[in-house]
Amino acid sequence: MAILIGDVAPDFEAETTEGRIKFHDYIDGSWAVLFSHPKNFTPVCTTELGYTAKLKPEFDKRGVKVLGLSVDRLENHAGWAADIAETQGATLNFPLISDVDREIATKYDMIHPNANDSLTVRSLFVIGPDKKVKLKIEYPASTGRNFDEIIRVIDSLQLTAKHQVATPVNWKNGEDVIIVAAVSDEAAREKYPDGWKAPKPYLRIVPQPRA
Repeated sequence: MAILIGDVAPDFEAETTEGRIKFHDYIDGSWAVLFSHPKNFTPVCTTELGYTAKLKPEFDKRGVKVLGLSVDRLENHAGWAADIAETQGATLNFPLISDVDREIATKYDMIHPNANDSLTVRSLFVIGPDKKVKLKIEYPASTGRNFDEIIRVIDSLQLTAKHQVATPVNWKNGEDVIIVAAVSDEAAREKYPDGWKAPKPYLRIVPQPRA
C-alpha cells in the first residue's frame, strides 16, 4: 500500500555508510528527510547528493537528519562518494543506505513498475518528530530534485506545527502567513493583538510568528 501523509513512516534496519542503523531509533526526536536514488553512479543523483551535502548546515540548524537510499551495494558507496566529492566539491556527510534486497524501497513504495520494475523513482519523504510522514514528493528519474524547495517546505512544516497558521503560495521564511480557519476571530485577537489584514473574512493575514 502507498504511504500517505499522516502515516507512520515504516521502521527498518539497514547498513549505511555510517554503520548499521534502526531508522526510528536513529531519527528519534528529530525531523528527517529520506530520499531514494535509482542506483550508484547515476549522473543526476550525483549532483543531488553533492548539493544536499552542501546544505547540511541548513538541515542541522532545523534539527533535520538526512538519509539517502540506494539499491546498490554498500561496498560501492565509497567509490560513488569519491566521485561526488570530486565533481560536486562536497564530501558526503550523511548516511547513504544500502538497500540491495529492495526491502526498504518496497516498504516505502519507491519502485514504480510502469516506470522501471527494478529501480527506485526519485522519492523523498519528510518525517516529523512523531515519526509521521509530513511530505512526500516523487520525481521521474530524468529530473533532479529541488532541495531549496525541501528546505522551504520544512520551514513551513515546522512553523505550522508550532503555531495555528498556514503558509500561502510561494511563501518564504519571514514572510506573512495565514491564520487557520480553526482559530476564531476572538481567539485570533488574543494571539495577534496588533490585528491582521483580511481582504476576505476567511483570509486573515498576519506577520510570521517569531516566538
